[in-house]
Amino acid sequence: MNRKLELLAPAGDDECLLSALDYGCDAVYLAGKAFGMRAGAKNFDADGLKQAVELAHSRGVKVYLTCNTVPLNDELDTFPEFIAYAQKCGIDAAIACDLGVISMIKEYAPGLELHVSTQTGVVNYKTAQELYKMGAKRIVLAREVDLENIRTIRRNIPDDMEIEVFVHGAMCVSFSGRCLISEYLVGRNANRGECAQPCRWGYYLMEEKRPNEFYKVFEDERGSYILNARDMCMIEHLDDLIEAGVTSFKIEGRAKSAYYVALTVNAYRAALDAAMNGEKPPQWVLDEVNKISHRPYCTGFFYGHPKDGSATQDPAVTTNGGQYFADSGYMREYDFVATVDACEDGTMYLTQRNYFTLQDELEILAPNREPIPFTPTEMYGADGERIEIARHATEKLTIISDIVVEPHSIMRKRVK
Repeated sequence: MNRKLELLAPAGDDECLLSALDYGCDAVYLAGKAFGMRAGAKNFDADGLKQAVELAHSRGVKVYLTCNTVPLNDELDTFPEFIAYAQKCGIDAAIACDLGVISMIKEYAPGLELHVSTQTGVVNYKTAQELYKMGAKRIVLAREVDLENIRTIRRNIPDDMEIEVFVHGAMCVSFSGRCLISEYLVGRNANRGECAQPCRWGYYLMEEKRPNEFYKVFEDERGSYILNARDMCMIEHLDDLIEAGVTSFKIEGRAKSAYYVALTVNAYRAALDAAMNGEKPPQWVLDEVNKISHRPYCTGFFYGHPKDGSATQDPAVTTNGGQYFADSGYMREYDFVATVDACEDGTMYLTQRNYFTLQDELEILAPNREPIPFTPTEMYGADGERIEIARHATEKLTIISDIVVEPHSIMRKRVK
């Protein structure tokens, strides 16, 4: 407990960055327009990167830049200028897996901390020791490492070397994200940030002597998604990770929404604070992770073979630990319907995001607190006319309410 523990949040764009900052992260990880493993996210151009660092630092939050793709020869010439500019912007650390990229970070941006990406696949202390000799301040362990091996690694690496692990979000069927299926099937290279997620698709078999006769890969009457992994959720078990020697607790999701970032950061902030005080997280924190779109949860490989997580709703659904065979869809309990712009003189000012009515079961999610049940009685549209139904995304609304919450708080409705 002498270590300074860190809650690390994803920031795929400006809105997600603001959510991460508002809801209590200690650090964010983000990408520029190249060299990051989430090409589908908006990411940050040169000016945006500078502004993101200034904003985060003004809140006392660190910024880590993902440089964790495996670049090809024709991309290497642009990296020195890219990483030197990142250092000039004030980035705190670079996350990388490729040895050539690591060498260029040390050469062209020696002031940056080096964090070795999970794509490197670190599963033992000898690898960690060698990476330390190469200048690594932190290792992001492979998702396949269990608690006992984390303890062993911690005991056998320098005291000032940090361990980071993923604690929440999507998991990959391939070892440490090293997947070739997407490239093979659709020409989108997962190792360069372009994964099409073919592990989430349904598949059929065709027997060699029966061409054009397709047979579904059955697990039960609903079929089988044999490559589809559950999502990870360790919100009940952060104390075990602290005891094992973890420094940084990382939420996956640079391609996810600002609502996802706000909810997960808010929940894990409360859970990590509780764990640091030797307490279990309160029930509302455990409930929160079911209020965002997610696949059925598991605890990853931390306890050996993946086990069903705390949020598994249907014991009849066909599973095999970390795999989920019924389908590749998401489940959710709530929809994000509006953001709070301000609260003044008994009036709440909103920007609508999705359809809702005054009859819906509503909640306000504000930073660093339990969700607030919300039952407004009067709502007015942008033209000042009283309405019962909010139909138009991005419309400015006002609601008469005595509830006072911070700007950027979120209003959501229960899905019926």
